[in-house]
Amino acid sequence: MWTEADIPDQTGRTVVITGANSGLGLRSAEVLSARGARVLMACRSPERGAEALRRVLATGGKAELVELDLADLSSVRRAAADIRERTGDAVDVLMNNAGVMATPRGWTVDHFETQFGTNHLGHAALTWLLMPALRTRPGARVVTLSSLAHKMGGFQVADPNFEARGYSAWQAYGQSKLANLLFANALARHLAAAGLDVTSVAAHPGLTGTNLGANHAKSQGSALLGRAVKVWDAVATQSVEKGALPQLYAATAPGVLPDDYYGPGALGETRGHPRPASRTKAAQDDVTADRLWDLTATLTGVTPDPA
Repeated sequence: MWTEADIPDQTGRTVVITGANSGLGLRSAEVLSARGARVLMACRSPERGAEALRRVLATGGKAELVELDLADLSSVRRAAADIRERTGDAVDVLMNNAGVMATPRGWTVDHFETQFGTNHLGHAALTWLLMPALRTRPGARVVTLSSLAHKMGGFQVADPNFEARGYSAWQAYGQSKLANLLFANALARHLAAAGLDVTSVAAHPGLTGTNLGANHAKSQGSALLGRAVKVWDAVATQSVEKGALPQLYAATAPGVLPDDYYGPGALGETRGHPRPASRTKAAQDDVTADRLWDLTATLTGVTPDPA
């Protein structure tokens, strides 16, 4: 059974983690900095980011705060430029961890459906913009977080923003998580075609008690739902420490291959130690992945790297 104790020494490595102010991202930052990595914690809220940074620094880790709002492509561009300048174009791991879940219908700054825009478009743009910094580091990795929710359906390339169909918060969430897997797949193939020593890999946390569920309840304005979520987290989910293991494995374990996908290995991938995870046929559709790749470039205005 693979645990945090199996993580190799990370001294001299630079890791960028989105959504590092809480939950899986914060735990990953704590663990990797404790192993010697320099961690750049990319967070939307400066206040919450600062508090998370204090937690990591209090353990003796090396960490810095980067302001990043994935729902605003201008912020993504600024963050990427900031990271490249600070690191001297040397990033070993990009962990695309941040996300929103089952939000009410809404729009990003650039007028994309909130979950598609935040969970997929923002991360895809950030990945492409940081590729010059990843290219320079032997064995660099891009770890993209998906979810069991990717199994909820397919991806409609013709209507990614739910403009031609009725909006469903959970369907939109599942589509965004499927997009994460499709992007990780397409990125792996583009990297291989370009002959680059960068590995694109994906992971999911199973059922983990993070603040996503609580934020969903809050967004619905339901105190009863909020209490129900707390009970659910206490009874049915695993700890953040356990939930972060698949993405930590994907980021650091030897033998990880392009387009691998890791998740918890027990009880239908809901909990346990990291193992190869299952994905739907829709998540293995290269044609849809390529169409999404091209659509993402058009919508974000970012040139894919590698092309």
